[in-house]
Amino acid sequence: MVAPLLECRNVRKDYGALAAVDGVDLSVHAGETIGIGGPNGAGKTTFFDLISGLTPASGGDILFHGRSISRIPAHKFLPMGMARTFQVSSGFTSLTVMQNMLVSILFGSGLERPDLRIQTKHRRRAAEQLDRFNLSHLADTEVAEIPALARKKLMVATAVAHEPKLLLLDEPVSGLMPPEVDSFIEMVLALRKSGICIVFIEHVMRFLMTVAERALIMHQGKLIYDGAPAGIASDETVKSVYLGSAAEELREATQ
Repeated sequence: MVAPLLECRNVRKDYGALAAVDGVDLSVHAGETIGIGGPNGAGKTTFFDLISGLTPASGGDILFHGRSISRIPAHKFLPMGMARTFQVSSGFTSLTVMQNMLVSILFGSGLERPDLRIQTKHRRRAAEQLDRFNLSHLADTEVAEIPALARKKLMVATAVAHEPKLLLLDEPVSGLMPPEVDSFIEMVLALRKSGICIVFIEHVMRFLMTVAERALIMHQGKLIYDGAPAGIASDETVKSVYLGSAAEELREATQ
């Protein structure tokens, strides 16, 4: 059996008496696309913070490529092959879209002392990335002036500039209108075809059901569902703690 790309073994995060993440076991294999849902306060983003090194775990272990990463600082993760985006679209708002892309290319290589000279090869790679994500027409526009969808696409473009093996997306379509969600779905499906492993958190069930090959549902820090997205609406535990009256509508949508 092929070893997991990412493995969580009894991972915990305690805040006093509160277990924000409560003994999660999870194996993620290369090329998988996994969507994580659950009610607010279920521990989803805290779990992402543990995986991506932003928050130290209280217990358990996290392995990437078979190597424990529980005590490795977050800035080491990208050179190792793991990238993450955040719910709030980040970026240097006073710089242009092209300049943001160049920053990612220059500083995301993992070199201790990156070469600050912008070379032709850097500009070429940046232009290729912007073209790949349909952002070339905004290259000279300051990030503060571009639409929300473009910001979200730019955040993903900068995250994958160095071709990570694992991409973590935290609520990637939050705040987008339905047609914008459709555009983002197309982008993520194209990324999925490239072979990158994608794990994302999302409340927009249409996005989760369309993009994910495997779904996880969290509640009170625990995984209460791990299986096919189509099975979410039929799971009694998930219906009782998360979907409620929306379960029937979701079931009909998947038939």
